[in-house]
Amino acid sequence: MNWKHIPARAWFAALSLACLGVTAFGISLQHLLHLSPCPYCIFQRLLYLVIAGLAFLGFLLPAGRLLWSGLIALAALGGLGVATYQSWMQAYPELAPACGFSNPDVIERFVDVLGMQWPSLFLATGFCSSKEWVFLDLSIANWSVLLFAGILGLAVLLMRKGFCGR
Repeated sequence: MNWKHIPARAWFAALSLACLGVTAFGISLQHLLHLSPCPYCIFQRLLYLVIAGLAFLGFLLPAGRLLWSGLIALAALGGLGVATYQSWMQAYPELAPACGFSNPDVIERFVDVLGMQWPSLFLATGFCSSKEWVFLDLSIANWSVLLFAGILGLAVLLMRKGFCGR
């Protein structure tokens, strides 16, 4: 397929909708299965919403494609780091010093503030080292690693000249 024929606006719109869909799926899964999201889960949820917003801005203002793509790449890189760290905590719970077992870190404190302001979306009640839901032998954190890596890859491609049409 020739990617040059797909306008940047379409890529940004698809990314925005995909991130909103991932967030909606996570919230639905949480409520339907009575899962307890941890602070790192909630922070990843926030990053998906930030990426959705940035991608929407890319849809509205495609002339700033490099700016939006760069900001999306930074947010995805942050999400990739958090999801990878959480995946490590789930793989080695006995070594996990954070997320409910010690003094709260910056992410946990930030999520606590968000949870007090908007509990239906940002209240964290679980532990980061627990795997409450697994699909195809991957936890939600593992899936998030893959999703953030894909978003990062798309953001890098959107920064490349000639990847997509105007």
